[in-house]
Amino acid sequence: MNLSQQDWANQLAADTNAVILDVRTQDECQEGIIPNSINIDIYKGQGFIYEVDALDKTKNYYVYCRAGSRSAQACNIMSQMGFEHTYNLEGGFMNWQGEVTFPNE
Repeated sequence: MNLSQQDWANQLAADTNAVILDVRTQDECQEGIIPNSINIDIYKGQGFIYEVDALDKTKNYYVYCRAGSRSAQACNIMSQMGFEHTYNLEGGFMNWQGEVTFPNE
């Protein structure tokens, strides 16, 4: 499901069963990350599938990339793999107005 920046942030804040998934490359993550996110690069192809398959399917996944298209693709893949609740951040990280941290902090 695609959510606007505001809806994504609000729903995430109220969700006690949430996992934030960043599907960008390691280089892109150097520009900053949404706090407490885990990174699995969708460009890993089959490696992405293996890593995602190891995740807890009972959690709710809030997925983002740089602009919103890779995360939408990731949500579709995850849905096909049996994840019931995936939420795509429309506009991605480049439009994110919330808190940002850097991976090496």
